[in-house]
Amino acid sequence: MVAITSLQKEHITEAVRKMYTEVATKPEKQFHFPTGRPACEYVGYPASQLDAIPATAVESFAGVGYPFAADFIREGDHVLDVGSGSGTDVLIAAMLTGTLGKVYALDMTQAMRDKLHANASLAGVANIDIIPGHAEDVPLHDASVDVVTSNGVLNLVPDKRTAFSEIHRVLRPGGRVQIADIVVNKEISEQCRQDPKLWSECIVGAMEEQDYLNLFRAVGFRAVSVLSHLDYFAASASQETRNVAASFGAVTVVMQALK
Repeated sequence: MVAITSLQKEHITEAVRKMYTEVATKPEKQFHFPTGRPACEYVGYPASQLDAIPATAVESFAGVGYPFAADFIREGDHVLDVGSGSGTDVLIAAMLTGTLGKVYALDMTQAMRDKLHANASLAGVANIDIIPGHAEDVPLHDASVDVVTSNGVLNLVPDKRTAFSEIHRVLRPGGRVQIADIVVNKEISEQCRQDPKLWSECIVGAMEEQDYLNLFRAVGFRAVSVLSHLDYFAASASQETRNVAASFGAVTVVMQALK
């Protein structure tokens, strides 16, 4: 993996935060990646789940797959959503875990956290704890959650080893991971990886699939397996984005793992 300096990391983080602030505050805007309910339906969310949560949560959806295909969340579980956004996955998780459980919604973008707070109130859901932060430094105690879910976020994180280690740290023994993320099948140049703007476009921060899965194994996970692949960027409104994604073989992978 290419080394990212602290200054570059700050610039990448700011570019990503700016992009997702727009997704939160301007959901009607056309982005280079699919968003909103059409994106949810394209990646596999059942209409019954989408109909059960506020439309204002779904309108700012920017995930890349359907991590709930792992069917890992049980009633009473404590769940961490890494990169929770406006709340589509958080609210679904909250319904699955029920009032006996809890969902921690971690996001670094203030606009997304504000929107999630409003959506949780609108949905009448009280078992959600919205926390500022990012994947490389999760503000939760060791072994404090049963499930970690994430959707289209880890590809945006510069230090993936640290992020994956943090996921492992906060999970209880036997804990489960369900993730949808972008991977590539062609090495991305160092020059591309040094461009913060390109990171916010969801492709150049992605790892090659086997390296991604092996890094989960390297930090201590077992039973790491792939549930599905999806040509996510085929649904982009941007021909340029479709071309760039195709040139790198960028696709969604939905995967699961156990601690």
